[in-house]
Amino acid sequence: MPQDVTSITTAPALASLAGLFADETRAACLLALLDGRAWTAGELARHAGVAPSTASEHLGKLVAGGLLAEERQGRHRYVRLADAGIAQLVEDLAAHAAPGAPARPRTLRQSSAGAAMARGRTCYDHLAGRLGIRVTGAMTERGLLRQDTGFALTDDGLAWFGELGIELVRAGRRPLARGCLDWTERKPHLAGVAGAALCRHALDAGWCARIGSQRAVKVTPAGARAFAAHLGVTDL
Repeated sequence: MPQDVTSITTAPALASLAGLFADETRAACLLALLDGRAWTAGELARHAGVAPSTASEHLGKLVAGGLLAEERQGRHRYVRLADAGIAQLVEDLAAHAAPGAPARPRTLRQSSAGAAMARGRTCYDHLAGRLGIRVTGAMTERGLLRQDTGFALTDDGLAWFGELGIELVRAGRRPLARGCLDWTERKPHLAGVAGAALCRHALDAGWCARIGSQRAVKVTPAGARAFAAHLGVTDL
């Protein structure tokens, strides 16, 4: 039986892509870069617990495979996720990789970090964790966002962003709004152009603050007041 042409052309590419994820060190680097920032090879080496030379080798493979983009400033080499599509792929794989209960933390530090990430974090450039789910739910309940036929901002939702002075600038093929499966809450949170714009505004306006160098974020007192006033969310 003749093979389908699509299968012939995409199977090697798919196998090659899967191979890039099939290493714990590379996976750790990709997950760290979901914070949306650029990291040095040394920072990623310390995060993954490997030698700098080992990290550089793995990062080279990820750059060559198109998952990471590389920037150089003087003697420093920075890498970041290539684009929002790659970030979505990493987050989706992380969600599907942990269908059951998460592994128990081995130290108090791991337990605290895991709890903070579950409460609120950035998923590349939008809010995730319980914070992201509560915001998404409140927007849906108030008629700002529809989830019945896929994620879409309503006219009221577009007006709501405008009232807050949040500009929604579409670039390329990135959708205005889309659902991203949250790997800790197992529910979709708001991503896309709108999710990124809201997250950026929350950080710039001081509604949320990053916790250390991790992706975890916390809601500030000003943020608690803002989320209550604009979305009626009071349990953050």
